[in-house]
Amino acid sequence: MAKLQIEDFKEFRALEGKDLPAGDWLKVTQEMINDFAKATLDFQWIHIDVEKSQKYSPFKKPVAHGFMSLSLLSKLLGDLIKVKSAKMGVNYGLNKVRFPSPVLVDSQLRLKGNIQQIENYGENGIKITWNLIVECDQNEKPACVAEFISLMFE
Repeated sequence: MAKLQIEDFKEFRALEGKDLPAGDWLKVTQEMINDFAKATLDFQWIHIDVEKSQKYSPFKKPVAHGFMSLSLLSKLLGDLIKVKSAKMGVNYGLNKVRFPSPVLVDSQLRLKGNIQQIENYGENGIKITWNLIVECDQNEKPACVAEFISLMFE
């Protein structure tokens, strides 16, 4: 269940400009990394070859794909906040994305951030600009920093 349960868009709009609570930690497993490699056809050894990573990687273990951290934004946001009146939500795009530190296998990630802006979108929708930080328990620097835009419809 999401940490923040919001009734409708009117209540949600009150969160504009405010920090969100930190989300729960999510463990990044080798199975998740392998599944992401299969989905994206990115089989670079630093992600999927445990023995080669232990031998040749400066990290001594596999590293998750940077885009995996980014693709987890929807899941991490969904675990953090739910607007009960929303009938659907979609990803609209990204303005800025950076991957300041690697995500090693068995690291844990969590989401922090705020809602920068909420705008009307069509007759029954809103466009949300989120400033999001994916923290990693293994690093001081975040795994991903993104200005993420989504749409929600009532």
